[in-house]
Amino acid sequence: MIQDYNPVIQTVLGTGLTWGVTALGAAFCILHTASAQSQRWLLDGSLGFSAGVMLAASYWSLLEPAISMAKGEFNMGVYSVIPALVGLILGTLFVILADQFLPQQWFEEAKTNSKSPKSASVNLDGAPVHISDRSSNQENVVRLRKTPISTSAGDLELSLNSCVVTDTANSAKPQVMTRRLWLLLIAVTVHNIPEGLAVGIGFGGLQYHSGFSFYHARNLAIGIAIQNFPEGLAVSLPLRASGYGFWKSFWYGQLSGFVEPIAGLLGCLCVQFFTMLQPYALGFAAGAMIFVVFDDVLPEAQTRGNGRLASICGVIGFIVMMVLDVVTGGD
Repeated sequence: MIQDYNPVIQTVLGTGLTWGVTALGAAFCILHTASAQSQRWLLDGSLGFSAGVMLAASYWSLLEPAISMAKGEFNMGVYSVIPALVGLILGTLFVILADQFLPQQWFEEAKTNSKSPKSASVNLDGAPVHISDRSSNQENVVRLRKTPISTSAGDLELSLNSCVVTDTANSAKPQVMTRRLWLLLIAVTVHNIPEGLAVGIGFGGLQYHSGFSFYHARNLAIGIAIQNFPEGLAVSLPLRASGYGFWKSFWYGQLSGFVEPIAGLLGCLCVQFFTMLQPYALGFAAGAMIFVVFDDVLPEAQTRGNGRLASICGVIGFIVMMVLDVVTGGD
C-alpha cells in the first residue's frame, strides 16, 4: 500500500495483506497440540479483539468518510446521512440473504455424526459382544447388546478393562468433512466478500473524492487484516481438531480469505466507474461488517466460557483501531 500507486495496485496490495493475515491465522492450527483451554483462550480473545477492530473501522474508516463525502462534495447538507444509512441497510441485508441462501442441501452429514451410530465389536471369553453408540438429544448413550450364551449366572458382568475394542464405524473409512465444518468455511468466505469490497472501494475512490483519504483506506485494510486472523484460525483449528493434517487444515483456512482480492478488485473497478455510488458503497461495507460482528463474531466468542476475556479484548481492539485511525488519519 504505497500512496502514489495506481488504485488497482493499492487494492491488490491491501487485499493481499488481508489474505496473508488470514493465512497466518490459519497456520496457528499447529497449536492443536496445546491444551484445549489454551486454544479456547486464543480463539475467543482473537474474536473479541477483531470485533472491536471491526466496529471502530466501520465508523472511522467507512461511515464517517461516507457522511463527510456526501456533505462536502455532494452538498447534501442535513441529508448527508442518507447515503451512509441506505448503504448500511443494504450491507446488512446482503449478509442476511447470503447466510439465508447458503446451499445447505449440497452437503451431506458425516457418516460419524449423531444420526449415524458408531459400532464396535469385542470378544469376551469367546462370546461376541456388539457395542453401539447412539446419540439422542445430544447425549451419548452406550448400549451393550450381547449374543445369548449359556451361563449359570442370572446376570452377566462385563469387564471391559482387558478386552480389545475395534471401531467398525471409522476403520478403513476416509475422513469426511462434516456439514458443520463445510458451512463454517462457506460462512467465513461469504463474510470476507464485503470486507474485500470495502478495501477495493476505499482505494478505488481516492482520486475522485477528497473526503476519503489514502490513510482511511490504508487503515481500513489494516483493520480488516487484523480481524482476519481469528477467521483463518476459526476455520483451520476445528479441522485440525477433527483429525485433518496440518497442511490440509491450513489450506482450507487460508482459502476462506482468497475471495478478498477478487472482491477488492471488483469494488475498485466499479467505484471508479460509478463515483456517485462511493458514499453508498462505504455504508454498504460498514453495514456488512457491523452485522457480522453482532450476529456472528461476538456470539461465537461467548460460547466457550470466555465471554469476559472476549469483551476485554474487544475494548482493546476498539481502542487500538481508534488510535490508529485518528493518529494516522491526517494527510
